[in-house]
Amino acid sequence: MRACVTALLTASALVVTGCAGHSDDGRAGSSPGAAADHHASASPTTPTENSTMGFTNPVYDRDFPDPAVIRAEDAWFAYATNSSLGHLPVLRSDDLVDWVAAGDAMPELAPWVTAGRTWAPEVAVHAPDRFVVYYTALDTKTQRQCVGRAVASSPEGPFVDESDRPMICQDDLGGSIDASPFTDADGRRYLLWKNDGNAVGVDTWIYAQPLADDGLELTGDPVRLIKQDQPWEGHLVEAPFMWLREGRYYLFYSANDYGSSSYAVGYAVCDGPLGPCTKPGSEPILATTDDAAGPGHCMLIEHDGRTWMVHHAWPPDSVGSAVPGRTMWLTELTWDDDRPVLDGPHADVRIAP
Repeated sequence: MRACVTALLTASALVVTGCAGHSDDGRAGSSPGAAADHHASASPTTPTENSTMGFTNPVYDRDFPDPAVIRAEDAWFAYATNSSLGHLPVLRSDDLVDWVAAGDAMPELAPWVTAGRTWAPEVAVHAPDRFVVYYTALDTKTQRQCVGRAVASSPEGPFVDESDRPMICQDDLGGSIDASPFTDADGRRYLLWKNDGNAVGVDTWIYAQPLADDGLELTGDPVRLIKQDQPWEGHLVEAPFMWLREGRYYLFYSANDYGSSSYAVGYAVCDGPLGPCTKPGSEPILATTDDAAGPGHCMLIEHDGRTWMVHHAWPPDSVGSAVPGRTMWLTELTWDDDRPVLDGPHADVRIAP
């Protein structure tokens, strides 16, 4: 999607970007012995006394679209679509609530990229000194938005991509955007993304494909998981994030026009990272409230026994405005048996992460 996203740890490692394995204080899935990228939930833990103190959304009140969060170096790091902060803006926090700008994590762009449209980054944590970011950028050759990847030894970068071509570029299907890494419980890695079909008037599909162990190349064949087929979704689905909980794979996604109050978050349940997937409901699970308009591009993180959805949203009186733009929010996610439940988005939240 144009600008929105979430992150977490697995029981054995830290996790980044979109929705998958996770641990007590980060995003999902990871390979054995390494910090995870994201999306597999860990065993529940007991909330701490500190979590009884509330907080106020947005947790970052400036333009920070398509946010994705990871845990590294005993801190939290958030990444977003390009802005005045740089090609790959990065924030740092000790508590998920108070954030400070930490610079541009990718000051130099790859040879294939035309600057100005670097979107929706998600970071996979492979080890304490190895981080892989998947990002969307404008391909100079095709003039489509395409997916690239870059590597850094620190969560603050610099991320480096020396490739002369994108990792994924379905230019005949409108381009490829919103890449999100997922690490399964067995350590196998996958990448999810969307073909940018709404840019050329064709269907938008969420795709998944296996990744090599180093996260730099795709293996096998891409698989289509879901497309827009419900009224609330409008003409598109985007921003996938996979999450593993108690053996079930949950594919969270956003749909409709990101620049409007109709933008929202839905989910599907999948048999595995490569599907098949079905949508249990016909309505979004996170949508516009009196406090926040057009919430979306989500990811999940787990911390101190609670699960939080990281997403962006517009101020209700400034939808589509460059100032403040899409700000970063936290909304708690709970479970009703095997159904995810979100209470929000709300400006005043009773319990802090």
